[in-house]
Amino acid sequence: MFGRRHFERERHSRFFEKGDLKYVILDLLKDKPAHGYEIIRALEDRFYGFYSPSAGSVYPTLQLLEDMGYVKSSEQDGKRVYTITDSGKEFLKEKGETMDKIRAHMHEWCKGGSHQEMHEIMREMGHLGRSIMRKARRMDEEKLSRIREIINRAEREIEALS
Repeated sequence: MFGRRHFERERHSRFFEKGDLKYVILDLLKDKPAHGYEIIRALEDRFYGFYSPSAGSVYPTLQLLEDMGYVKSSEQDGKRVYTITDSGKEFLKEKGETMDKIRAHMHEWCKGGSHQEMHEIMREMGHLGRSIMRKARRMDEEKLSRIREIINRAEREIEALS
């Protein structure tokens, strides 16, 4: 939907460096215990919709943290809830400089404009994508081509704003 240029930029600029997600998850869990889905939603909220981790990255990271003794899990209401341990808190404290760098990087990614407005834009883009996918199956080549032209024109207009 964004065109090749967008994805080329994204590929060269990751939200987190390899291994940083474990620090961010520990930082979330120091506030309160949570299950995996809550962690995913909390990260989406924390980053105003700019970043949404996949279950395929969150759950293995939680397992790693549990294996390291930094979190423990328990079954509550049919869900696995994760709680930071004392050694996890100590580890996070020792990695304060790393967390400062991660927070600075997160701030850089999320800065500029109203966070609420950007969150709404991202939500609307999701609605648009779902709408196109629902209707595309019933459209002929001409209508699909028109949709692509509209999206390309919108991209050019947005690029011209900056």
